[in-house]
Amino acid sequence: MSFERLNQINDYRQLGNTNLYVSPFCLGTMSFGTDWGWGADRAESHRMFNLYIERGGNFIDTANHYTNGTSETFLGEFIGNLRDRLIVGTHYSIFTQRGDSTSSGDRVKNMVHSLETSLRRLRTDYIDIYWIHHWVFGTPVEDVMRVLDQVVQSGKILYVGVSNTPAWKIAQANAIAQLRDWSFLVGVQVEYNLINRMAERDIIPMANDLQMGVVATSPLAGGILTGKYNQLALARQISVSEILARIDCTTARASLNQEIGRLNLYNLAISLELMEIARQIDRSPSQVALNWLLQQSDITSTILGARTSRQLEENLGSLEFQLDMTQLADVDAINPTDSDVLYGDTVYCEVQDILLESARVVDLNQ
Repeated sequence: MSFERLNQINDYRQLGNTNLYVSPFCLGTMSFGTDWGWGADRAESHRMFNLYIERGGNFIDTANHYTNGTSETFLGEFIGNLRDRLIVGTHYSIFTQRGDSTSSGDRVKNMVHSLETSLRRLRTDYIDIYWIHHWVFGTPVEDVMRVLDQVVQSGKILYVGVSNTPAWKIAQANAIAQLRDWSFLVGVQVEYNLINRMAERDIIPMANDLQMGVVATSPLAGGILTGKYNQLALARQISVSEILARIDCTTARASLNQEIGRLNLYNLAISLELMEIARQIDRSPSQVALNWLLQQSDITSTILGARTSRQLEENLGSLEFQLDMTQLADVDAINPTDSDVLYGDTVYCEVQDILLESARVVDLNQ
């Protein structure tokens, strides 16, 4: 679904084809709790929560395993009597106990257990949107969608979404749900930022065709788009290639970025170009990157994660201005999408028709 270019946190947007209207920025709470050796303690987490709510935000994102459950527990304490005005989403499918095969994946037993645990921690009797965190291919898609529909019918969750899942699997799941008259996936979470625009190739066109909301994750590419990894180059007048040799990769974030391949010359060069554009308009690189996302018409909401209220305050500063068309084009040109490899909506219509026809054939043969 496409939206007008808006830049207020209470310019609520419809999430897919649902009755949920959410803020263009979603409060990510993976940093709520210090159980993983980093993140925010209870007091700082509460400050971030209050800051977001006071600005008019209404969309909260957490997961059953974030900081070993502390994130959900904190949120249950913070939300209190605000529950009815907030859109609360949580995830399941990531393992919670190593060595226990039933405590991970989209298996039915894990789904039921995870939901009951999340409801208890969040001190609520329903979840607005229940996200499948990672699709585990060992469970038949029919089983997953059938049980999710049963849970929706029970009233414990209102809608179902998915993240970290290929477009073809999402289309298959929704085609089967449509055929069976089950609850379908109404939203998709996907990494999308100036460095990683892969979602433009399949996830976003699919979501548009299936009327699903799109929630962008990792909007600052693990901190690379903040420019923090480039500060050394600017301070010491060294080349971009020399940055990699001098970055301290013992920190949790830098280590992760290096492990998944984010810390490379190409991405650091993108960050440097973004920093120059930000300097010209007297804004931080983070704010420019986030404002660019705010003006992407296919993005329903963007998850903002922070470890301090100061970081969150700076990121919310991206709402205070709007890049003009020339500036948007300049930012877009830093890492343009290869339009030759993008798929059109027609392809997804054809794919959905094929999947529906396949499902009908299976149904007739049963």
